[in-house]
Amino acid sequence: MKHPEFGYPRMTDWLRKEDYHVSYKRVARLMREMGLQAITPGPHTSKPATGHKIYPYLLRNVEIERVNQVWSTDITYIPMRNGYMYLAAVIDWRSRYVLAWELSSTMDSGFCVDALERALLKGTPDIFNTDQGSQFTSNAFTDILLKQNISISMDGRGRALDNVFIERLWWTVKYEKVYPQSYADGHSLYEGLSNYFEYYNHERNHSALDKCTPAEVFMKGALNI
Repeated sequence: MKHPEFGYPRMTDWLRKEDYHVSYKRVARLMREMGLQAITPGPHTSKPATGHKIYPYLLRNVEIERVNQVWSTDITYIPMRNGYMYLAAVIDWRSRYVLAWELSSTMDSGFCVDALERALLKGTPDIFNTDQGSQFTSNAFTDILLKQNISISMDGRGRALDNVFIERLWWTVKYEKVYPQSYADGHSLYEGLSNYFEYYNHERNHSALDKCTPAEVFMKGALNI
């Protein structure tokens, strides 16, 4: 937990300096068995499903000028002292406002659908961007967007930068809240994330937003639409 950026090569080098005579292969195997992976890329959270429709990426060279122009979602893993959980969040690109989030111990689509439905209580985007993971290409997820005439955009496979705003959110959440706390269980993790997202939205000034908070920019932008 002190070095979440360590993959098996750096972990092996560190162990050797501590006088443990281990090979890269052994450390890779042990880390895999213990569920330990570096912050990037982490466990595979984006797995396409055979037969699901894949939508084109709509945001190449698009200028993000206003609130509710583009929303996106993603899943990341949250390491704890014993195992990990999955976190899904929906974010507005212009304001960086976290509209909704959900935790789950499994990778089924249900918690992603729940986050989407909660987010849509706060507005409707023109475009909704996701990766090609099975949770987001499922009919349960895409049908909600299509029924509200929201255009669906999907990242190219292996192109994390297509969803860069939420990738930055994951980095911020993990380094500011998750790694320093080292949560013991799902209940304490949920409470900690609840407090953090409240702080992130309403108190944490953002340099890219002229030192305003995401909530200030989102609420002001929503009123001007």
